[in-house]
Amino acid sequence: MMIRLRYTLLSAALALCCLSAHAQQTDGLQQRMSSDEFKAAGLDKLSPEELHNLDAWLSAHAKVTTRVVTETGTPVFYPSSQKRTRIDTRISGHFDGWSKDHEFTMANGQVWKTIDPDPKTCQPVDNPAVQIKPSLMGTWLMYVPSCYDNAHVKRVR
Repeated sequence: MMIRLRYTLLSAALALCCLSAHAQQTDGLQQRMSSDEFKAAGLDKLSPEELHNLDAWLSAHAKVTTRVVTETGTPVFYPSSQKRTRIDTRISGHFDGWSKDHEFTMANGQVWKTIDPDPKTCQPVDNPAVQIKPSLMGTWLMYVPSCYDNAHVKRVR
C-alpha cells in the first residue's frame, strides 16, 4: 500500500516536471523574458534566425529541476534519504551576532535563519567563515569561529 502511494506520488511529480519543462521549451526567450531582460542580455541584437537557433539549442538542452516540498509547499532541502554533511562557507557581508529569525545569506547562495530565541552579540567582522553542522532530530547548528558560539538554524533558501 505504502509503495503504491509513493509510486503514484512520484509519477505525478514527474508528470508535472515534464509539463513544466515542455511549457518552457515551447516559449522562446523573447516570450519568457521581460523586454528589459531581453535587451540587457543583448538578445535584441540577434537576427530572427539567430534567435530561433538559440531557442532551439536551449530547448534541446533544457535542464529539468525536481523540487521536493512538504504538504504546505515548504521546500525540503535535504530529503531523509540523503546523508546530511557539514557545510563550510562564509556569511556574506557584515556579521555582529544574531537574534531569533535573523536571516544570513551565505557565500554559497544558501540562506539560513536562526531559530534560537536568545540573541548573541559577537565581535563585528565582515564575511566571516562559518560551519553549518547537522545536529540532533534533523536540526542544524551554525558555528561562527570568530564568535566562538553556535546557533540553531533552519535553511530557508
